[in-house]
Amino acid sequence: MLAAGVLLLAALLVFLAVAKWKNPFNRRDLPKRLGIEIQQESNGVTYTQSHGGHTLFKLHATKAVQLKQGNHIMLHDVKVELYGADGSSVDRIEGGEFEYDPETSKATAAGPVEITVMRPGVAPAIAPKAKAGRVAGDKAKSGTLGTAADAAARGEIHVMTSGVTFDEKTGVATTDQHVEFSSVQGSGISMGATFDSQQGHLVLDRAVEMKTEHGGEPVVVHAQHAEFERGDMLCRMHAATADYRSEEVTAADANILFRQDGSAVRLDAMNGFTLTTQAGGHVAAPTGSMDFNEHNQPRHAHLEGGVKMDSASRNGSHSRQVHGTSPSAELDFTAKGQLRHAHMERGVKMHSEDLSELEAGAGPMRVSRTWASPVADVDFRDNGKGQAEPATIHGTQGVVVTGESQHGKGAVVPSRLAADEVTGELGPGSVLTAMTGVGHASIDETTATGTRQTSTGDRLQAHFAPAGETKGGAKSGQGGATQVQSAVLDGHVVLTQIPAAKPGGQAEAPLRATAGRAVYEGTGEWLHLTLSPRVVNGGFELTADKVDVSHDSGDAFAHGNVKATYVDTGSAQGGDQGKGASGMGSFGGKGPSHVVSAEAQLHQATGEATFRGHARLWQQANSVTAPVIVLNRIRQTMVARSTDTAEPVKVVLLSTGGPETANSAGNDSGKDRNGKQSAPSVVRVRGGDLKYSDAEHKAVMRSGVMGTVEAETGTATSVSNEVELLLLPADNHAGKDGGAARVDRMTARGNVKLNSEGRHGTGEQLVYTGETGEYVLTGTAATPPRMSDPERGTVSGEALIFHSRDDSVSVEGGGRKTTTETTAPK
Repeated sequence: MLAAGVLLLAALLVFLAVAKWKNPFNRRDLPKRLGIEIQQESNGVTYTQSHGGHTLFKLHATKAVQLKQGNHIMLHDVKVELYGADGSSVDRIEGGEFEYDPETSKATAAGPVEITVMRPGVAPAIAPKAKAGRVAGDKAKSGTLGTAADAAARGEIHVMTSGVTFDEKTGVATTDQHVEFSSVQGSGISMGATFDSQQGHLVLDRAVEMKTEHGGEPVVVHAQHAEFERGDMLCRMHAATADYRSEEVTAADANILFRQDGSAVRLDAMNGFTLTTQAGGHVAAPTGSMDFNEHNQPRHAHLEGGVKMDSASRNGSHSRQVHGTSPSAELDFTAKGQLRHAHMERGVKMHSEDLSELEAGAGPMRVSRTWASPVADVDFRDNGKGQAEPATIHGTQGVVVTGESQHGKGAVVPSRLAADEVTGELGPGSVLTAMTGVGHASIDETTATGTRQTSTGDRLQAHFAPAGETKGGAKSGQGGATQVQSAVLDGHVVLTQIPAAKPGGQAEAPLRATAGRAVYEGTGEWLHLTLSPRVVNGGFELTADKVDVSHDSGDAFAHGNVKATYVDTGSAQGGDQGKGASGMGSFGGKGPSHVVSAEAQLHQATGEATFRGHARLWQQANSVTAPVIVLNRIRQTMVARSTDTAEPVKVVLLSTGGPETANSAGNDSGKDRNGKQSAPSVVRVRGGDLKYSDAEHKAVMRSGVMGTVEAETGTATSVSNEVELLLLPADNHAGKDGGAARVDRMTARGNVKLNSEGRHGTGEQLVYTGETGEYVLTGTAATPPRMSDPERGTVSGEALIFHSRDDSVSVEGGGRKTTTETTAPK
């Protein structure tokens, strides 16, 4: 449009010269001087008019003929030279034949007319009184006379037309014929023209076409209608279109303001402005304006009334569409006229849609993103082909970037990134490749399984993978993996993860995590939490040096100094929820349970938490120590196991036979029935494999890699193949708030060996009752139980009962033979 305006100005100057025809014909005595009163022929007619010592114009005709009919005058081979008041320029009008009618005061050139117009500001050496090497204003110009003449030639504009009529009374020159004009800058045509010399108003009637070059590339401009105001140096065009580098600019109405030297000052487009680029881009606005420098290069532009930006591209199996809107836009350009910066405000929205065919039969991958912000600034770069493309986008006052991905006919996976202030980096094709957000930054995504994850922080840095591209072996169908490739959240990070509701199932508790930093890895969809991370999932809390959370499954992995706490969140509400909470990480007791380990793994779907590396769980006085401890929230179970004989599974439990039981019987002295100082009754079990069920209040220890299970109470130790422990819940025994669960019965099975108070017993089963403190040792019919005492000898029967409180032993025969062997000392 700029090039069109410059060329149009050249055309207008041509018609300005036409206006100067008024000078030789507006004098009443001109016909008389030309010999019109004598009806005869004359040869070599020359007329010169001067003012103030300067030649204004010179008219020369080889022949003037007075026509008897109509009193017309015919001038042949006419040449008119028009000079400025300071002699700085010369215009020439040449035609084979002119006819002048004194009655109508009109001059008409029916045949061809050639007009040569000198661009303002250039003083050719051939001009009257011009000095060699001088320009307008008598300013020095370096070079010789030939240089000055050459400069003049470069400023010439040549016009070819016919059918020109000039009205001496009104000062209006018109033609309805074809008009051609050309210069070094370009050429053009139009059909019909009207010029009012008194008002300085020029009208190009229709079919205006101009051709020129800009930056070595051709520019073609079409307009239905054009007008020029000489005094204001203002050009108006209607339905104008400019084609440049396969790009098209259209304006329903456009006004161009020029300087005296012919360069454009400002362009105003109204009633619809559009730009279509070679790459398939389309920009439209109801109104627009552009300012230019002295070299006709754009400096600044303003679009108003609702700016729309659209583009479409295709590269092999990948297609992309972009649509953007903004109420207004401010554009800045470089010194060479290339777009440098765009400022948009009052609500900016940009939407992109990418479609890629991933692999045969896999279906297409669709990824869409939408940028929304009150204010946005875009910086541009050269794409290497002389075209400007977006490099960065900066949004303020609250930016939201939403996205969706869909693999084939699968579920639509949404995502959302937001911050107070966002800077985005754009790759080829205006693809968002990276984003930095500051202030209330957040990432919100939903996986293909329906899990929703929201992460917030003070600062966000994100990198995006191109649509359809997979890196590091990531599957292209993994929800957000094709959207956010990696992201980093810094400062007051909060992660919330809400599992998808299962049909007919109870809603799972949301997972909430806090940290100083979070690193999101799109490949595998992991969120790595560091700087004092903390995870809360219902009644479960966990801290560690580092926590990894799976975006897709909700699983979490903790590394280094793991500390976990289980709280009975349902005890206040009662019901099954309270029971489930108490069974997670406890032995049926009340109060929080704690776990420490080197590492931990939480499976959201199964409700399992696995602790590894010197793991230890305790609830009040009850505890478990093992290399691996597994807690299941759904099944309300606990499993502890070991594969190293140097690190067995150890269990420490309170027994119902402790001091609280004695005190409940009325003994407040803290002493047992024999007057001895009482101590808490503790059961210690060591083996290779432990399983506990809170629903049954039962724990089973098996030998595993240890070969045997060792059990120890306050008065006895046993070795066997396995040990079963039955616990009384906290509500079933005395104590403050129920206290911890207590061992009600312990049963050792398989190759039992018992040691108590110097006695040694063997059998197949040993039952310890915490309430009574009794041990019942039994065997089989073939191998009855036996107990030996260094002082009393050996005893055998169907069952041997050891009373720990009075050190007595009872033998039950059950109708069978009992044997007592006593060895008397010498």
